[in-house]
Amino acid sequence: MTPTPDRASRLRRRAMLGLAALAFSAAVAVGTAWLLAGGGADPASRTAAPGQPAAPGQPAAPGQPGFGPNVYVFSPGMPQSRIQARVNSIASRQAGNQFGAQRYALLFEPGTYGSAADPLFLQVGYYTSVAGLGASPGDVLINGAVDSFNQCSPPASSNCTALDNFWRSLSNLTINFPAPRSGAPCRQTAEFWATSQASPVRRVEFSGLTSLMDYCSKPGYASGGFIADSAFSGRPVLSGSQQQFLVRNSTLDGWSNGLWNQVFAGDVGAPAQNFGSGGPYTTLAASPVTAEEPFLQVDSGGNYSVFVPAVQHGSVGPSWASGLTPGRAVGIRRFFIATPSDPVPVINAALARGQDLILTPGVYHLHQTIEITRPDTVVLGLGFPTLVPANGIVSMRVASVPGVKLSGMIFDAGPVNSPMLLQVGSQAGLGDPADPTLVQDVFFRIGGAAPGQATTSLVVNSSQVILDDIWAWRADHGQGVGWTDNVGDTGVVVNGDHVTAYGLFVEHYEKYEVIWNGADGTDIFFQNEMPYDAPSQAAWMANPTTDGYPAFLITHGASGFQGYGMGSYSYFNRGVPIFASNAFETANPPGSELHDLFTIFLSSAGSGGIDHVVNGSGRSSTTANPDTAVDVLGYP
Repeated sequence: MTPTPDRASRLRRRAMLGLAALAFSAAVAVGTAWLLAGGGADPASRTAAPGQPAAPGQPAAPGQPGFGPNVYVFSPGMPQSRIQARVNSIASRQAGNQFGAQRYALLFEPGTYGSAADPLFLQVGYYTSVAGLGASPGDVLINGAVDSFNQCSPPASSNCTALDNFWRSLSNLTINFPAPRSGAPCRQTAEFWATSQASPVRRVEFSGLTSLMDYCSKPGYASGGFIADSAFSGRPVLSGSQQQFLVRNSTLDGWSNGLWNQVFAGDVGAPAQNFGSGGPYTTLAASPVTAEEPFLQVDSGGNYSVFVPAVQHGSVGPSWASGLTPGRAVGIRRFFIATPSDPVPVINAALARGQDLILTPGVYHLHQTIEITRPDTVVLGLGFPTLVPANGIVSMRVASVPGVKLSGMIFDAGPVNSPMLLQVGSQAGLGDPADPTLVQDVFFRIGGAAPGQATTSLVVNSSQVILDDIWAWRADHGQGVGWTDNVGDTGVVVNGDHVTAYGLFVEHYEKYEVIWNGADGTDIFFQNEMPYDAPSQAAWMANPTTDGYPAFLITHGASGFQGYGMGSYSYFNRGVPIFASNAFETANPPGSELHDLFTIFLSSAGSGGIDHVVNGSGRSSTTANPDTAVDVLGYP
C-alpha cells in the first residue's frame, strides 16, 4: 500500500540512517587505523589560552577547545592595547592579501570592549571572521567600530574602492559607535563595512552611523553585500555606492539610498517596494522559510557549544528580537575539530560515528571526498577554511538526508577538473520541510587563488534546502585566469524541489550561470556578471541560433518557481562584439513568475551586450546605453 506522509517520512529517515551505518564501518576502520598508527590525538583534547593562538600544548581555560594557531579568543579582562595590537597585526597582513593562504578567526567572549572615552577600532581584512561568543548579540559589546575600508591602487589618490573586498565576516555582537570627537580622522566617523561579495554580516546590533561604503577615499565603489538577522538604530544605513544588496530579517532605522538592485525580505523598517518606478527596491513583507546560521558560544563557566537556530516560516525581523533565538545547543565535545593536517579518512570516520565537524582556519588539500552521511550533521567553518580537491574529486558530498547545516567555508577548484565541488544530495526529492538542509555563507572559486577547473560548483539534488548567501565565482582576475585555463561551465544547478535561495551571487561562468530544474523553488535576489572573456561569438553560443547563454535558466521541471530582484550584468572585454540573446530564459513552467528583473552593461568600454532581459522581452543593454539599467517588472 502507499505509505501515509508520516510513515513515508519515517521510512525515509530509516533508510537514510541505514546508509549512514553502511558508511560508518569503512570510514571508522580507516580512521581508527590511522589513529592507532600514531596519526594524532583526539582533536577535542587540543587546548588554548584566551587571546592566544589556539595551539596544542598551551594551558586552557575550562572547557575551551583548541581551535588551532589562527583562532584568537579575547576576553573583556584583557588590556585593550593587547587586543588592538593583535588585531592590527593580523589586519596589516590581511588587508591586501586577496589570494593568500592565511586564515583567521577572532572570537570575543561576553563582556564590554572599549568605551566612549577610549573606543576600540578594529580593521578586518581578507579571510578574517570576527564573532562574539554570546548567546545573543547583546552579550558582546564593542564601543567603537569593526571596519572594512577601501583598497587603493595606483594612482592611490583617485582609485580607491571596495570592489574586491571579499571573504570576511562579522557576527553575533553589538557595535555602539560613539559620536565622533572633534578633529577625529574621517575613518572614525562611522562604522564602515565597505565590502562586496562573500562578506556577510549576521546577528549584529549596530547603534550609530553605519556606512556600507568607505567615503573617506574616492571613488569608493562597492558591489554587493548580505546582511541577515541584524538591527540598526540611531541613523539610517548609508548604502552609498553599493550596486546591489540583500537585507534579510533585520530591523532598519532607515535606508539612505540605492543604486541598481536592493532587496529586502522580512525586514522591519525596509524601504517601500518601488522597483522600476524611480527606485531599485524589491521588498517582501516576510521571508518564506529561514533558519539562521549556527554559531559558536561560551557560557559563564567557560564551556563551549554550537547553537543551532530553529527553522522559521513566514518570519519577520531578527530571530533574537523578542529574546533568545529558538533552537538547540550542541556541546563542543560532540564536534570533531579538524585542522588542515587531518587526513580525510579521519574526518570521515568522525562524521560516520556521529560527530559534527568544525573546520579550523587554513587550506585543506583533499585527496578524498568529505562525506556527510548523517541527518542533522553540523559542519561549521571558522576563519574561512578552504577546501581544494586533488585529482578531480568532489570536495564534499552530502547524502540524501535532511537537516544538514553547512556554513562558513570556501570551495576552490583544483588543477584537475572536478564534476562539481559541493554536491548536496545524491538524488532529487528527499527532504523534510520541518528540518531543511542549510548552505550558508559558502563560497566557490574557479581560478584566482590558483589555476583550477570544475564543471559545476554547486549541485543541489535534495529537496527542502535553503541557500543563504552563496557566491560562486569563476575568477576574472588572479592566477590561472583565461577562457581555456579556469574552465567552469555552470555555477549552481538546482534539481531538488522546494529549494529557497537568498542572496545568490553567481559570476563569469562559461555557459549557464544557474540552471533551476526543481519544482516550487524560490530565489530572492540574484546578482550575476556574464563572462568578460568570451573570445568570440562563435565560441559562446547556447545553440546555433542563440547568441551566448542566459545567466539564469528555468526549465520545464521548475513549476511554481518564484524569482524576486534578479539582475544580470555584462561587459565583454576581448575587443570583439559579443552578445547574449537573453539574460533570463524560462520554459514558462506552470505557476512560475519572475519579479523585478534587470540588465545593465557595465562600462562605456567593451563591446556587445545583452539583447533582451527575458525570453525576448525587455530592451537591450549594450555599449549603446552603458551604465543604464533596463527593467522588466514581471514575467510572464
